[in-house]
Amino acid sequence: MTSVTVRAPAKINLGLSVGGPRADGFHDVATAYHAISLQDELVAAASEELSIALTTADGIPLDDVPQDRSNLAVAAALALAERAGVEPLVRLHVTKSIPVAGGMAGGSADAAAALVACDALWQTGLSRSELAELAAALGSDVPFSLVGGTALGTGRGEVLTPVLARGRFHWVVAIADGGLSTPDVYAECDRLRGGTPVPEPRVADALMAALRTGDADALGASLHNDLQAAACSLRPSLRETLETGAQAGALGSLVSGSGPSVVFLARSPEHAIDIAVALSATGTCRSVRRAHGPVAGARVVGDG
Repeated sequence: MTSVTVRAPAKINLGLSVGGPRADGFHDVATAYHAISLQDELVAAASEELSIALTTADGIPLDDVPQDRSNLAVAAALALAERAGVEPLVRLHVTKSIPVAGGMAGGSADAAAALVACDALWQTGLSRSELAELAAALGSDVPFSLVGGTALGTGRGEVLTPVLARGRFHWVVAIADGGLSTPDVYAECDRLRGGTPVPEPRVADALMAALRTGDADALGASLHNDLQAAACSLRPSLRETLETGAQAGALGSLVSGSGPSVVFLARSPEHAIDIAVALSATGTCRSVRRAHGPVAGARVVGDG
């Protein structure tokens, strides 16, 4: 085997409840993760050195994305090599469809993809639980990117409990120009709260019930993100995007994670097309994508 191809999905937080700042600078959260069919593809190929290249689906290089060990995919390859006792000799090529710094865990998806691809390429023999341990050390969202589906995340988001979700949900993703810094959004959330006491984070019972029954209307009414006000404060144009989707009849909408991507729940694939057309016509976002969920996490789709 000289190369392995892996695809890993974007995530959306159907519900994101954020606690107050911890002593270590992080925040406890409770979130309902949901993996959708917007995916990055990573090819890991045998090489004489460790390197990475990132391009868009159109082949345009993403030179502004870090290509050193601060890139989560590179960090994942290095962590796996150290755990397995092998040399990190691999060339990584990531084809990005998930927006960069868009609140959809694109970097985490790439890290999960790198773990799965390099594990197969190097034939390390690590168990899934060992890969999950490495994933948790890399970032809060990486463990979910590894497993996909729908899950409850607690702690920093890295402690996962599978959630039963019936049926398929249809989504429209409005991708904004530029990204938002996750630390900046959390800091703005803390500022807006003004030091008031924050209850222990939890995901609403109504949202969990909607997932169990596959009720799209109930899910749309239950979507919630504690970071949305902060993201809109830093990027006021997001309010117009949210309003456009609502006027197009979306069952529900929210800023994804720390933003600035915005997701809309549609009643059907045809309804998703209508919402996408409305968003595209107004020019309130850079581009629009349609997707469905839940889907599987990082998985091998080819080798050579």
